[in-house]
Amino acid sequence: MGSCSSKVKMVSYKISVKTGDQIGDGTDANVYIKLYEEGNQTIVHTLDNCFKNDFERDHIDNFSVSSQFNISKVQRVELWRDNCGLLSNWYLDWIEVTNKATNTKCLFPAMKWIKENHRYFFNNMDSCLPQDDPFKESRMSELQDIQKEYQLRVNIHGLPAQVKELPEDEKFSCIYKCRLEIETILNEAAKFCLVKCNGNEWKDFDDVKNMYTLFGCPRGSKYFNNDESFGRQRLNGLNPSLLKLCTGIPGKFGVTEDIIRPFLEGKTMKQAMDGNRLFIIDLGILEDCPTLRQYIVMTCPFALFYFNDCKRLMPIAIQLFQKENQCFPVFLPSDPEYTWMLAKMWYSLADSTYHQALTHLNFTHLMMEGISVAAKRNLAHSHPIMNLLNPHFLYLMAIDSLALRTLIEFGGIIDKTSNAGINGHFHLMEKSMDWWSLDLHGTLPEELKSRGVLDPSILTGAYHMRDDALLLYDAIKTYVEKYVMLYYSTEGSMTADYELQNWGAELVKSRTEGGVGIRGVPNKGKFVTTDQLNLTLTAIIYICSVGHASANFQQYDEYGSPFNYPYALSGDPPKDKSPVTEDCILQTIAKRPQLLELMAITKVLSQKATQSLGDFERQMIVDPPAVEIVKEFQQKLRDVGKIIDKRNKQREHPYDWLHPKAIPNAISI
Repeated sequence: MGSCSSKVKMVSYKISVKTGDQIGDGTDANVYIKLYEEGNQTIVHTLDNCFKNDFERDHIDNFSVSSQFNISKVQRVELWRDNCGLLSNWYLDWIEVTNKATNTKCLFPAMKWIKENHRYFFNNMDSCLPQDDPFKESRMSELQDIQKEYQLRVNIHGLPAQVKELPEDEKFSCIYKCRLEIETILNEAAKFCLVKCNGNEWKDFDDVKNMYTLFGCPRGSKYFNNDESFGRQRLNGLNPSLLKLCTGIPGKFGVTEDIIRPFLEGKTMKQAMDGNRLFIIDLGILEDCPTLRQYIVMTCPFALFYFNDCKRLMPIAIQLFQKENQCFPVFLPSDPEYTWMLAKMWYSLADSTYHQALTHLNFTHLMMEGISVAAKRNLAHSHPIMNLLNPHFLYLMAIDSLALRTLIEFGGIIDKTSNAGINGHFHLMEKSMDWWSLDLHGTLPEELKSRGVLDPSILTGAYHMRDDALLLYDAIKTYVEKYVMLYYSTEGSMTADYELQNWGAELVKSRTEGGVGIRGVPNKGKFVTTDQLNLTLTAIIYICSVGHASANFQQYDEYGSPFNYPYALSGDPPKDKSPVTEDCILQTIAKRPQLLELMAITKVLSQKATQSLGDFERQMIVDPPAVEIVKEFQQKLRDVGKIIDKRNKQREHPYDWLHPKAIPNAISI
């Protein structure tokens, strides 16, 4: 009697695997995979191409496997590796599985280090709230492992919480790290040669200008002792968030009607105030600021500005200290030319110190680092909000870790290039922790409103940073609102999201108790409405992209000229209105080695090395409806770019720092 057998038809799958681009990302280990759909799973497959070195750094490897199950749409993959080979560590970017019979493709984002003999599960289009995840236990287990790596700690007393130790997943990519190192080496070599050839002292103003041939001519050097440029700096420079509408003169500021009358175009002080033409900056926060050495001076000035009929903001009075007496007069544009210039330079010293300590370092880098660590500790890899925020945290912990070893350490670059030194900067940062608030200082419209400058009829045609930044803020806000509604449209879904609620709780928890200690998180971190979450997410994305861009990328153009935006000055500020000589100005500015150090670091810091806002290096958003929202955001940014292009054609001094193409997604430099 004959026998018969049925032949099982096998189904083939193409598995594409992308390895990360850092040194050490590749592996020689054996890698194994299983494919899942509801009720079915394949056998274990070894991913190996004969006679080929698979899983090399920055490579995509393609494998073909077969199964008796026809899984038309793979819902989940299980992946692990052993520790064979000399180099077994492995960073996995993503996996894509294609059913060859139907050509159905399924993407599984990873973006993580794969540890030996640890089973990893990746879901197709992985984006779901924790209460909806069918694999809750494995999700919670993975999050617990992450929390061991991402620990919060106050590294510097009184300052924001940061990551305790830099996790492997947060380190710079090989390409990005090489760019930073090459820039630094070239700048250091050029700096050494120039000092060797020319010595430390300045011969004349032209001698200073010759420095600009080294790294390129900074924009600020084009407006030597120019009042119009000085006013423009307050609106569109590195520190545009200090200027306030003036509704009264502080008692400590010795300005009177008589002394400023010549600069008000025939108006009285009251008429200028009533017409929203008078503006003030009060840098009293710098009073008693420590300096690098006892004989080095730090000012804590007032400055008064008038917005004239030609739509130019002009400085009309500067007092360098928070006292009114004979030793601290009010300096005016009518004073001797270089006396007035010296007063503006000593004002700018305080402005630049505030900028570097607070606007740049504390309010972007350090504040956002603590927020990012808390997010990664509490929001699982597949959480929709983590997918939204992840591109805006790229390299943030890595650049801050580098800064701790170079910029913000004793004897580091800040100590070498500034009057305040690192102690002075820490002093200001600690002070600011008592009042900086996410819902005010981190929320652009509210911040502008608090200074009386939100209304577009005020400073019309001059406040380019405000006008362009509001377009970007609105684009980010709309993007966030649509994205959040996609996942929290069901009643109770937000309060049931325990990962989100844990994140909010850790954001507001005090730093002494192990939290981030952020002020102004809506409803004290208990997210109940979409408006509360929208405000928080919009502020974070805005600060990590637009906010940092406005505070960072002009650094060389501003700091590169010692007359334009000095970070260090020698001697004493002027105490009377006696004429000042050119030689006095040259003796006051930073010496050649100090200026070269500042030029070198600001040149590196001013380089944009990552992709533009909306063009994400790590695209974690793969859910089709969410992808459409990303595309809408990208289109909106293109529209904003066209508006800014049109505005810049009409502006006497174009402002291109907040063009969407010039803004990175994250604080990565």
